[in-house]
Parts: sequence; C-alpha cells; structure tokens
Amino acid sequence: MTSYAKLSLFSPAKINLFLHITGKRADGYHNLQTVFRLLDWGDTLEFLVTQDSFDPTAPINEQHLLVRLSSTVAITAQVMDNLVIKAAVALLQAWQNSALTRSSDPAVTPHLPVIEVTLNKVLPTGAGLGGGSSNAATTLIALNKLWGFHYDIEALIKIGATVGADVPIFVLGQDAIAEGIGERLTPIKLPQHQYLLLNPAAHAATQALFAHPDLQRNVPALSIDEIKAAQSCYLQQLNAPFSNVFEPVVTKLVPEVNQALNYLRQLEALTGTQARMTGTGSSVFLPIPTDKISLITHHLSNAGAPCDYVLTQSLDKNGQNPE
Repeated sequence: MTSYAKLSLFSPAKINLFLHITGKRADGYHNLQTVFRLLDWGDTLEFLVTQDSFDPTAPINEQHLLVRLSSTVAITAQVMDNLVIKAAVALLQAWQNSALTRSSDPAVTPHLPVIEVTLNKVLPTGAGLGGGSSNAATTLIALNKLWGFHYDIEALIKIGATVGADVPIFVLGQDAIAEGIGERLTPIKLPQHQYLLLNPAAHAATQALFAHPDLQRNVPALSIDEIKAAQSCYLQQLNAPFSNVFEPVVTKLVPEVNQALNYLRQLEALTGTQARMTGTGSSVFLPIPTDKISLITHHLSNAGAPCDYVLTQSLDKNGQNPE
C-alpha cells in the first residue's frame, strides 16, 4: 500500500486578482476567466492511517465512512456534504471506475485503511478564499498517497473538478490562469507580493449573486497571452479591461463588505496599490509593497480595522503537492 503512516499538509487560501464571467454554458454553468494567487495563509490537515479498514467496493454512506473527520470548528450537519468527505468519496469512486481496478474476483480487491482526518481551521467560510475547496484538494493529495492510488496531478485535477470548481487550482498548487468553470488551468509566474486581507463576517449567497440582474455576464474573453502580458494591470492595480464583476453587486448587497473595501481604499494613497474583492466575497485585499509593510503595520496597530484582518504573502512554492 504505502509507507506513509501520517501526513500533515498545509491547505492554503487563494485570492482572485481579477474575476470575469465570459458567458453562460449550455449546462447552465458560467464560463470564467481569472488569475488565482495562492497565499501563505491557510488551514492544516492531519491524516492518520488507522488499524481499521473498509471494503472499497461496499456502498458509501454515513455508516460506511472512508475517513473519520474532526475539526477545530463546527462541521456541516450532514457529514456527507462536507468537502473533505466529498473529496474522499470522489477519489474512491474514480478508483472503483478505473479499468485497472476492476476484477471479477473479489478476493483480489484489497481492503483500504480508514483515515482519521483532523482539520485545523483558520480560514473563514464564505469569504471567497477557497477554504473548503483547498481542504478538498489537500484531502485528494493525501489520500492518493495513503491509499496507494498513485494518480498523477492531472488525474487528481479531473477528480477535483467533480468536487468543486475551485478544487483544481489547489491540487495544482501554484498560481494559474483559470478558464471554463475553473478547471482549465495555465500556470503563470508572478512576482512575490504581500497582502492585507480584511475578512467581514457577513457574505452574500453565491447563487443569489449569479442570479442578480446587475451582474456583468459577458465580459469579452482574453487570450492566455494577453493575460500574461498584462500583469501590470491586475497585480498591484486593477485597470481596464480587468475587474471583479461580482464586486459592485456584493458591495450593494452586503454593507460590511463595502465598509471593508472603503477602509482599504483609504490606504491606497499610502501603498500606491488598488484594493479589490476576492471571488464572490466577502474578503477584500490590498497589495502591500515590501517597503510599505512597516507603515501599514503601524497604521493597523494605531487605528485598527473594521473587521478581522491578516497580513500575509503569496505562496512561493508548490507547498500543496508533497513528492
């Protein structure tokens, strides 16, 4: 099976440097374009191989769980709705459906160990930081090793896309341009940056945002080369043609997000950069040049902020994918 008995993996946050909707698909989903940036701030998941095992061909339900999940915060009431559990189920189902694992002789089907998963939660939920998707991706990577499946990153990305649209970027584990519903990824090299993130407690339901009449849904699609060449328009500033199409809608619906964004805009004169919202909110962020960190830290210590905040930086390595 595997020589690993225990894994402890970092599960990072992401931000969207911009976020466009380029059209609606025949399946009802929307085509997106964005640049995902991973951050050196996130959750930690611990995976422990237990002495218990399960029959991987048996039905999967709450009485026949593949993993035992505990968390430092409350878990979804229906455990099967948790993205960690969904990731484990999706991985096992992919293995079950693989031609390499089908056999008419049940005696050759190995039992797999039950895995204890402990989620040390730091990232807020409903923040546009991808916390749940990151946890799901981390689970795919860990269980792929601990169950000895040996799927490569491309295969895990495909499995992750069945769990959630943001899961593939965390499986990839590096900054990338994303298209489609988020599953088509093109890695992009970006310079290191620091960020001030504000995390309002309130947020709007994603489904309501997609249905909002003011949402811009037909931004002209850009080529990969155009996005790569225009980094100066979305790294520290956010200039045309780049934007987050959800930001004007969310700031109308959620006063706390508008307040947090206005707070960051007051700091733009100090940083020379531009604040914006990540994803569908509610977190907002401001890029901080290295020579302005002490100034911003001093400002925060004296004036505070309207909600929880964190100073962090971009993730400079593929810390998500252990060899």
